[in-house]
Amino acid sequence: MSDVKSARPLSPHLSIYRFRPTMAMSIVHRITGAALYVGTVLLVWWLVAAASGPDAFATASGFFGSIIGQLILFGYSWALIHHMLGGLRHFAWDMGYADSKETSTVLAIATLVGSVTITVLLWLGILIFG
Repeated sequence: MSDVKSARPLSPHLSIYRFRPTMAMSIVHRITGAALYVGTVLLVWWLVAAASGPDAFATASGFFGSIIGQLILFGYSWALIHHMLGGLRHFAWDMGYADSKETSTVLAIATLVGSVTITVLLWLGILIFG
């Protein structure tokens, strides 16, 4: 191995970056994408149970009606909404809009606030209107 230093630049390390909302939302976008796989498996279980008969459907409905099931459904709906809003944000960037540093930071925060707000409103609507 040679002791000669390379003249090429080194890749920047994470320690030189200042943590920004856009970075956080990028990480959360990936996490929600992975969570949607798990939630979709549960959705398929519910659909298969509905097609399999009253006993299987009662079991699935009992699970989703429990506190744990409701928390999972709440998390799944938030992940779905957050991932969708993040996708729309990326779509705007791909089209060449809202890609300045200030605007992208505002949109990152708006993605989080919007996803929480829409999810809470959705669940309030479910609770109120059944």
